[in-house]
Amino acid sequence: MYRDHTCGELRKTDEGKTVTLCGWVSKRRNLGSIVFIDLRDRYGITQITFDENNSEKVKDVRNEYVIKVTGKVAVKENANDKLATGEIEVIASDVEILSTSETTPMIIADETDALEELRLKYRYLDIRRNPIKEKLLVRDKVTMIVRNILHEDNFVEVETPILSKSTPEGARDYLVPSRLYKGKFYALPQSPQIYKQLLMIGGMDRYFQIARCFRDEDLRADRQPEFTQIDMEMSFATEEDIWSEVEKVMKAIFKEVKGITDLTFPRIKYVDAMDKYGSDKPDIRFGNEMVNVTDLFKESNFAVFKNCVAEGGIIKALVFKNAAANLSRKKFDELNEFVKVYKAKALAYLKYDNNEFTGSVNNALEQGEKEALRDYLKMENGDVVMMIADKKAIAEVALGAVRKKMGEELGLIDKNKFAFCWITEFPMYEYSEEEDRWVSAHHPFTAPRDCDIDKLTTDQANCYSRAYDLVLNGYELLSGSVRIHNSEMQAKVFSALGLTPEKAKAKFGFFIDAFKYGAPPHCGVGIGLERLIMILTGTDNIKEVVAFPKTATAYCLMSDAPNTVDQDQLDFLGIDIVKQD
Repeated sequence: MYRDHTCGELRKTDEGKTVTLCGWVSKRRNLGSIVFIDLRDRYGITQITFDENNSEKVKDVRNEYVIKVTGKVAVKENANDKLATGEIEVIASDVEILSTSETTPMIIADETDALEELRLKYRYLDIRRNPIKEKLLVRDKVTMIVRNILHEDNFVEVETPILSKSTPEGARDYLVPSRLYKGKFYALPQSPQIYKQLLMIGGMDRYFQIARCFRDEDLRADRQPEFTQIDMEMSFATEEDIWSEVEKVMKAIFKEVKGITDLTFPRIKYVDAMDKYGSDKPDIRFGNEMVNVTDLFKESNFAVFKNCVAEGGIIKALVFKNAAANLSRKKFDELNEFVKVYKAKALAYLKYDNNEFTGSVNNALEQGEKEALRDYLKMENGDVVMMIADKKAIAEVALGAVRKKMGEELGLIDKNKFAFCWITEFPMYEYSEEEDRWVSAHHPFTAPRDCDIDKLTTDQANCYSRAYDLVLNGYELLSGSVRIHNSEMQAKVFSALGLTPEKAKAKFGFFIDAFKYGAPPHCGVGIGLERLIMILTGTDNIKEVVAFPKTATAYCLMSDAPNTVDQDQLDFLGIDIVKQD
């Protein structure tokens, strides 16, 4: 045995014990005849003191050397209240250098000035730093909580295949060529969706998995090409059952990790979320709900508003209390450019202060219109109203983006608050301009609302589903749905998506066949583990909660992947590389 205690374990009650510790040299201070070393491992830091009889033994020891130290625990005269072990030190009697270290390319400390690129290249060094290590430990704690609760509730953990079949509807697949079947490919799973439904057909009743998933899509701060889902499925269950189970899991996680016991889970229909917040993942830590003010301007002489209403558009408004003095003309010019990103033509605004109106549409609107708007929105001196007049989808999304942006910039969001909400009854379909057809808004196995079954193939634009998301602080944390368990219903959905029976058979043949042999009603979810850990640990960068992440271009700086392979390997697989200009 190398050690009998860890570097975060010893306390005053251990005074007089002879102990052996192992770890990395975090800091070395040479006071001549006495040398102090802060010894670090995963569990903490312990100060090791080498007196005049032993200091010579560590004269060549430097930071990040790995050493083994034996000595006696002593109580310090002056405690270090920044360390859990700060009341004691170990007076060394023997030391063994287990491994030496060159000067590291980055500082191993809680605060580092190393750029992210360098940190990712030397990720194994970055993991030694507390900010990364602690996030990985939270991730481990969360997965253990999940496993314990779900096992108690009769869920069975089942691993599903990584090498699977490429299927349509979703992001691009990562493909794996087959050696035995030249010219054919496996696909890495975007989620275990089909397999977990097959497990329900197989009678497993309740399934879960800490599942690895892969999607070849453009990355951002909360997305990686490979990620982890807490995947769940329940038979003979409805939305209420799966929501209850998820809420139980979340309450346990937040109680154990954050000490929070007062979580609530309000439910908001998709159409209401878009109407009030302009987003299907609204941050409800602050109010500032959008208001439809179209009716106030039906008879307006302001051409922009008048034409919008005449063409079937809407006018959405957003009030910020006491913000007039904080928002300059320059800021509104920036916001005007900002909304164009969301295809809106312009952002109109009015300030109301000293019982007077100013702003971009002050001269365009009649005094009566402005006063009616003020009264309808209950505006007071110092308030600002921002408006977008456009097609419904554009106005909602663009003003919703303004709401989110200004919530941050005006300090309206309580960063210590955790606000969940269920978003329910998502659209069954969305129209793809690129493909010129209706595609699944969720996935093609999602059940429609009972009242919308007749719209499956006749009115896709107004057909809503039994899909749902769990949102936390403006992040989509979970996505799920009640599944179709009737083969006739499934055939209708495939038809609405433009999949002929032959195409559906080619893509989902084994899955469709399974429905012939008795499928139970079932529903499930996939919880984004990394996003949950991001929120729990207070970061907005997903790379901070992944042990070995990739860059925004899906590249691993540490292992230099992806990379070329030998021609022999390509020949063996029957693959030719086509060079592109």
